Amino acid sequence: MASNEGVRLGAEAAHRLAETGLYDFAPGLTDREFARIEREHGFEFADDHRAFLAAGLPVNVPPADGQTWSRPWPEWRGGDLDSLRRQLDWPVEGVLLGVEHNGFWYEGWGERPPEEAVALDTARRHLAEVPVLIPVYAHRYLPAGRGSFGHPVLSMWQTDIICYGLDLVDYMHQEFDEARGEVDESWNPQATAPFWRDLL
Repeated sequence: MASNEGVRLGAEAAHRLAETGLYDFAPGLTDREFARIEREHGFEFADDHRAFLAAGLPVNVPPADGQTWSRPWPEWRGGDLDSLRRQLDWPVEGVLLGVEHNGFWYEGWGERPPEEAVALDTARRHLAEVPVLIPVYAHRYLPAGRGSFGHPVLSMWQTDIICYGLDLVDYMHQEFDEARGEVDESWNPQATAPFWRDLL
């Protein structure tokens, strides 16, 4: 059962996004759809993320003439499975690219093996143990985990990771609210997901 605070945060985040008028919404995911998605992909949504998606699914806007189709909102219902899988794999694949091409190595993994193939396999093995991140929008992510909520939203670009919102509600404000103004000096989100927080 989802926590009351998680449900409140998710519903408020959906309300904030709807207030911007930037997106149309399809009906939210049902319990049966959540069960299927979580079973197929091997994770559970955090309570606030789940409540956000239950309130309504933001619809990707078709491109203007001459532009390529962009689907920044994960299409959890009936979308292209390869595209969704790429979004789900993005955080780990980004770190692996850093290991392979940019000399990245996480000190918690011990000494880097001198052979590139061994280093990549070692990194892949360690990354299989880190918390799963779920796409919210484009390359913005929340940690998975039923019973959890209020995590900062992380912007993931290989090993360049920044916080993009104190939580899902603040993220909707930071990303989509044109009237947001300057970020206050006290704005200081603290990432909660082990490993990922060390890359900030």
